[in-house]
Amino acid sequence: MSDKKITEVEKTGLSRRGFLGATAVTGATLAAGAATVGTSMMSRETLAATDKSALKAHVGPAELDEYYGVWSGGQSGEVRIVGLPSMRELMRIPVFNRCSATGWGHTNESKAILGKSAHLENGDTHHPQASMTDGRYDGRYAFIQDKANTRVARIRLDVMKCDKVTTIPHVQAIHGLHLQRVPSTKLVFACGEFIAPYPNDGKLIDKLDEAEHFTMYSALDAETMEVAWQVIVDGNLDNTSTCFSGKYAVATCYNSEMAFDLAGQMRNERDWLTIFNIPRIEEEVKAGRFITLADSKVPVLDGRKKNGKNTTFTRYVPVPKNPHGAHTSPDGKYFFANGKLSPTVTVIAIDRLDDLFNDKFADEREVVVAEPELGLGPLHTTFDGRGNAYSSLFIDSQVVKWNIEDAIRHYNGEDVNYIRQKVDVHYQPGHLKASLAETRDADGKWLVVLSKFSKDRFLPTGPLRAENDQLFDISGEEMKLVHDGPAFAEPHDIVIIRRDQIQTKRVWDRDDPFFAGALAQAKADGVNLESENKVIRDGNKVRVYMTSIAPAFGLSEFSVNEGDEVTVTVTNLDQIEDLSHGFCVVNHGVSMEISPRQTSSITFIASKPGSHYYYCTWFCHALHMEMAGRMLVRPKA
Repeated sequence: MSDKKITEVEKTGLSRRGFLGATAVTGATLAAGAATVGTSMMSRETLAATDKSALKAHVGPAELDEYYGVWSGGQSGEVRIVGLPSMRELMRIPVFNRCSATGWGHTNESKAILGKSAHLENGDTHHPQASMTDGRYDGRYAFIQDKANTRVARIRLDVMKCDKVTTIPHVQAIHGLHLQRVPSTKLVFACGEFIAPYPNDGKLIDKLDEAEHFTMYSALDAETMEVAWQVIVDGNLDNTSTCFSGKYAVATCYNSEMAFDLAGQMRNERDWLTIFNIPRIEEEVKAGRFITLADSKVPVLDGRKKNGKNTTFTRYVPVPKNPHGAHTSPDGKYFFANGKLSPTVTVIAIDRLDDLFNDKFADEREVVVAEPELGLGPLHTTFDGRGNAYSSLFIDSQVVKWNIEDAIRHYNGEDVNYIRQKVDVHYQPGHLKASLAETRDADGKWLVVLSKFSKDRFLPTGPLRAENDQLFDISGEEMKLVHDGPAFAEPHDIVIIRRDQIQTKRVWDRDDPFFAGALAQAKADGVNLESENKVIRDGNKVRVYMTSIAPAFGLSEFSVNEGDEVTVTVTNLDQIEDLSHGFCVVNHGVSMEISPRQTSSITFIASKPGSHYYYCTWFCHALHMEMAGRMLVRPKA
């Protein structure tokens, strides 16, 4: 008899696919009726069609992708740029994390951008969005939130660098993020997720049950990145979306019970979608009908529903329990609230919201025009611009394609099947996004599905494994899987932008505000950064200015004293694109990138007497290894 170990799969006859779907099968009767379309088997014809789709997704050597994908980096704290449809990772943009390759979090420029939060070394990015004009991407900015440390950041898309970071007051954990689409992105909206006591200064720790708790919906000025206003709401805010008129924003809300334990947060039958009337909020702020809290000057409005009475600027539409994703169809007609714990997605007609805010409905649910049953665990929805929606089913490990107008007809009593197709994904999908689906230009070509588990898809890497991003061709009647690949640290969401909508710089402009601080200091020191290599002493502060041009630094050595605060400012004089230099001091934790025509600076303490090499970290020349110099640190007397 063989000693081969008999696995649970062998004993039960279940594949890993089947095992993961067991829960879904058990609960399938809960989502009967219109949601019972099964997954079709892969026929030879289907496989042949998939092969053709895979050829469409192929991007050959030296060919360029059609789209930029802006990926969140999850708990890595970064943002990633991925080409579509090749799914090749092109760049990692450090935002809330530290990066030794670029020096982000170490250079003076990055510390100035991070501001008072520069000491925080982690981040948790979830929901990237890109700036728009008239509901179309304009290539100016991407925005990303930090759930871990309650921040929002802006990324300049012309240089793919973060240039602003704002800490949001009064709330904890920014989760959902969205922005105004028209006439242009003037406001960025952020959901504070967790309710917290006010004031949260520790004085209420022994009587938290008596303390008032709340969270807020915040709006930031997209240009200044200052918080423009905040609205106190009922419950925990989750995800958010906006309409195409600039008038309404919505946010899914869970924990309507205002509880702090799991059981308590599950008591109510329903939670809600909170709807914000932006012009009315701005009227209140302009009229001075707001409060301020603590030492913040941010206008705060109370948008809670009290004693059954609504405010003029918020409404709460009941939806099934613990809704998650909030989305807007590219035709601007509907908001969507994904059920998560319900097999449904709630569809709300935006053209009914004026009547809702004018109190013409006896029931807030009169704005609901459909609530299709799709399967178990609908988390997020995206769109192809042809009237179809695509929803991720977390528990079923599937994506379901469904027709919006047919779902509305079904809700009105017609016997019509709104589900077009279901496909398996691997495994437990969260976010998904179709090409240009956040804009009027949704083109229905590609769908990216971000799954939380990869299980058996890739080589095992120990207990911590890669996750799985999958690419589907959705240009035809059926979704066809054409690529999957590993992803690290839980990418939550993406936006997909056509490549012609982003114009990146090939080299830096010398007067770029990104390194304005270094330029100002050099001007004060009377140093011409493009021609001078100089050491300036100011007591125990030493400022070292040097140029770099492959394969040499402008200074082959400089001297300082033990304990000096040293600031090294390097200007890359190379004007050839893709010829970056780096500056690293051995054994000092000092490293930074200096791309063509860029100036970078970094400050550190010369704490170790002796001779210490600095060298170029980015391979720039055949004599790259020789591009080095010495920092001579004289010991204290």
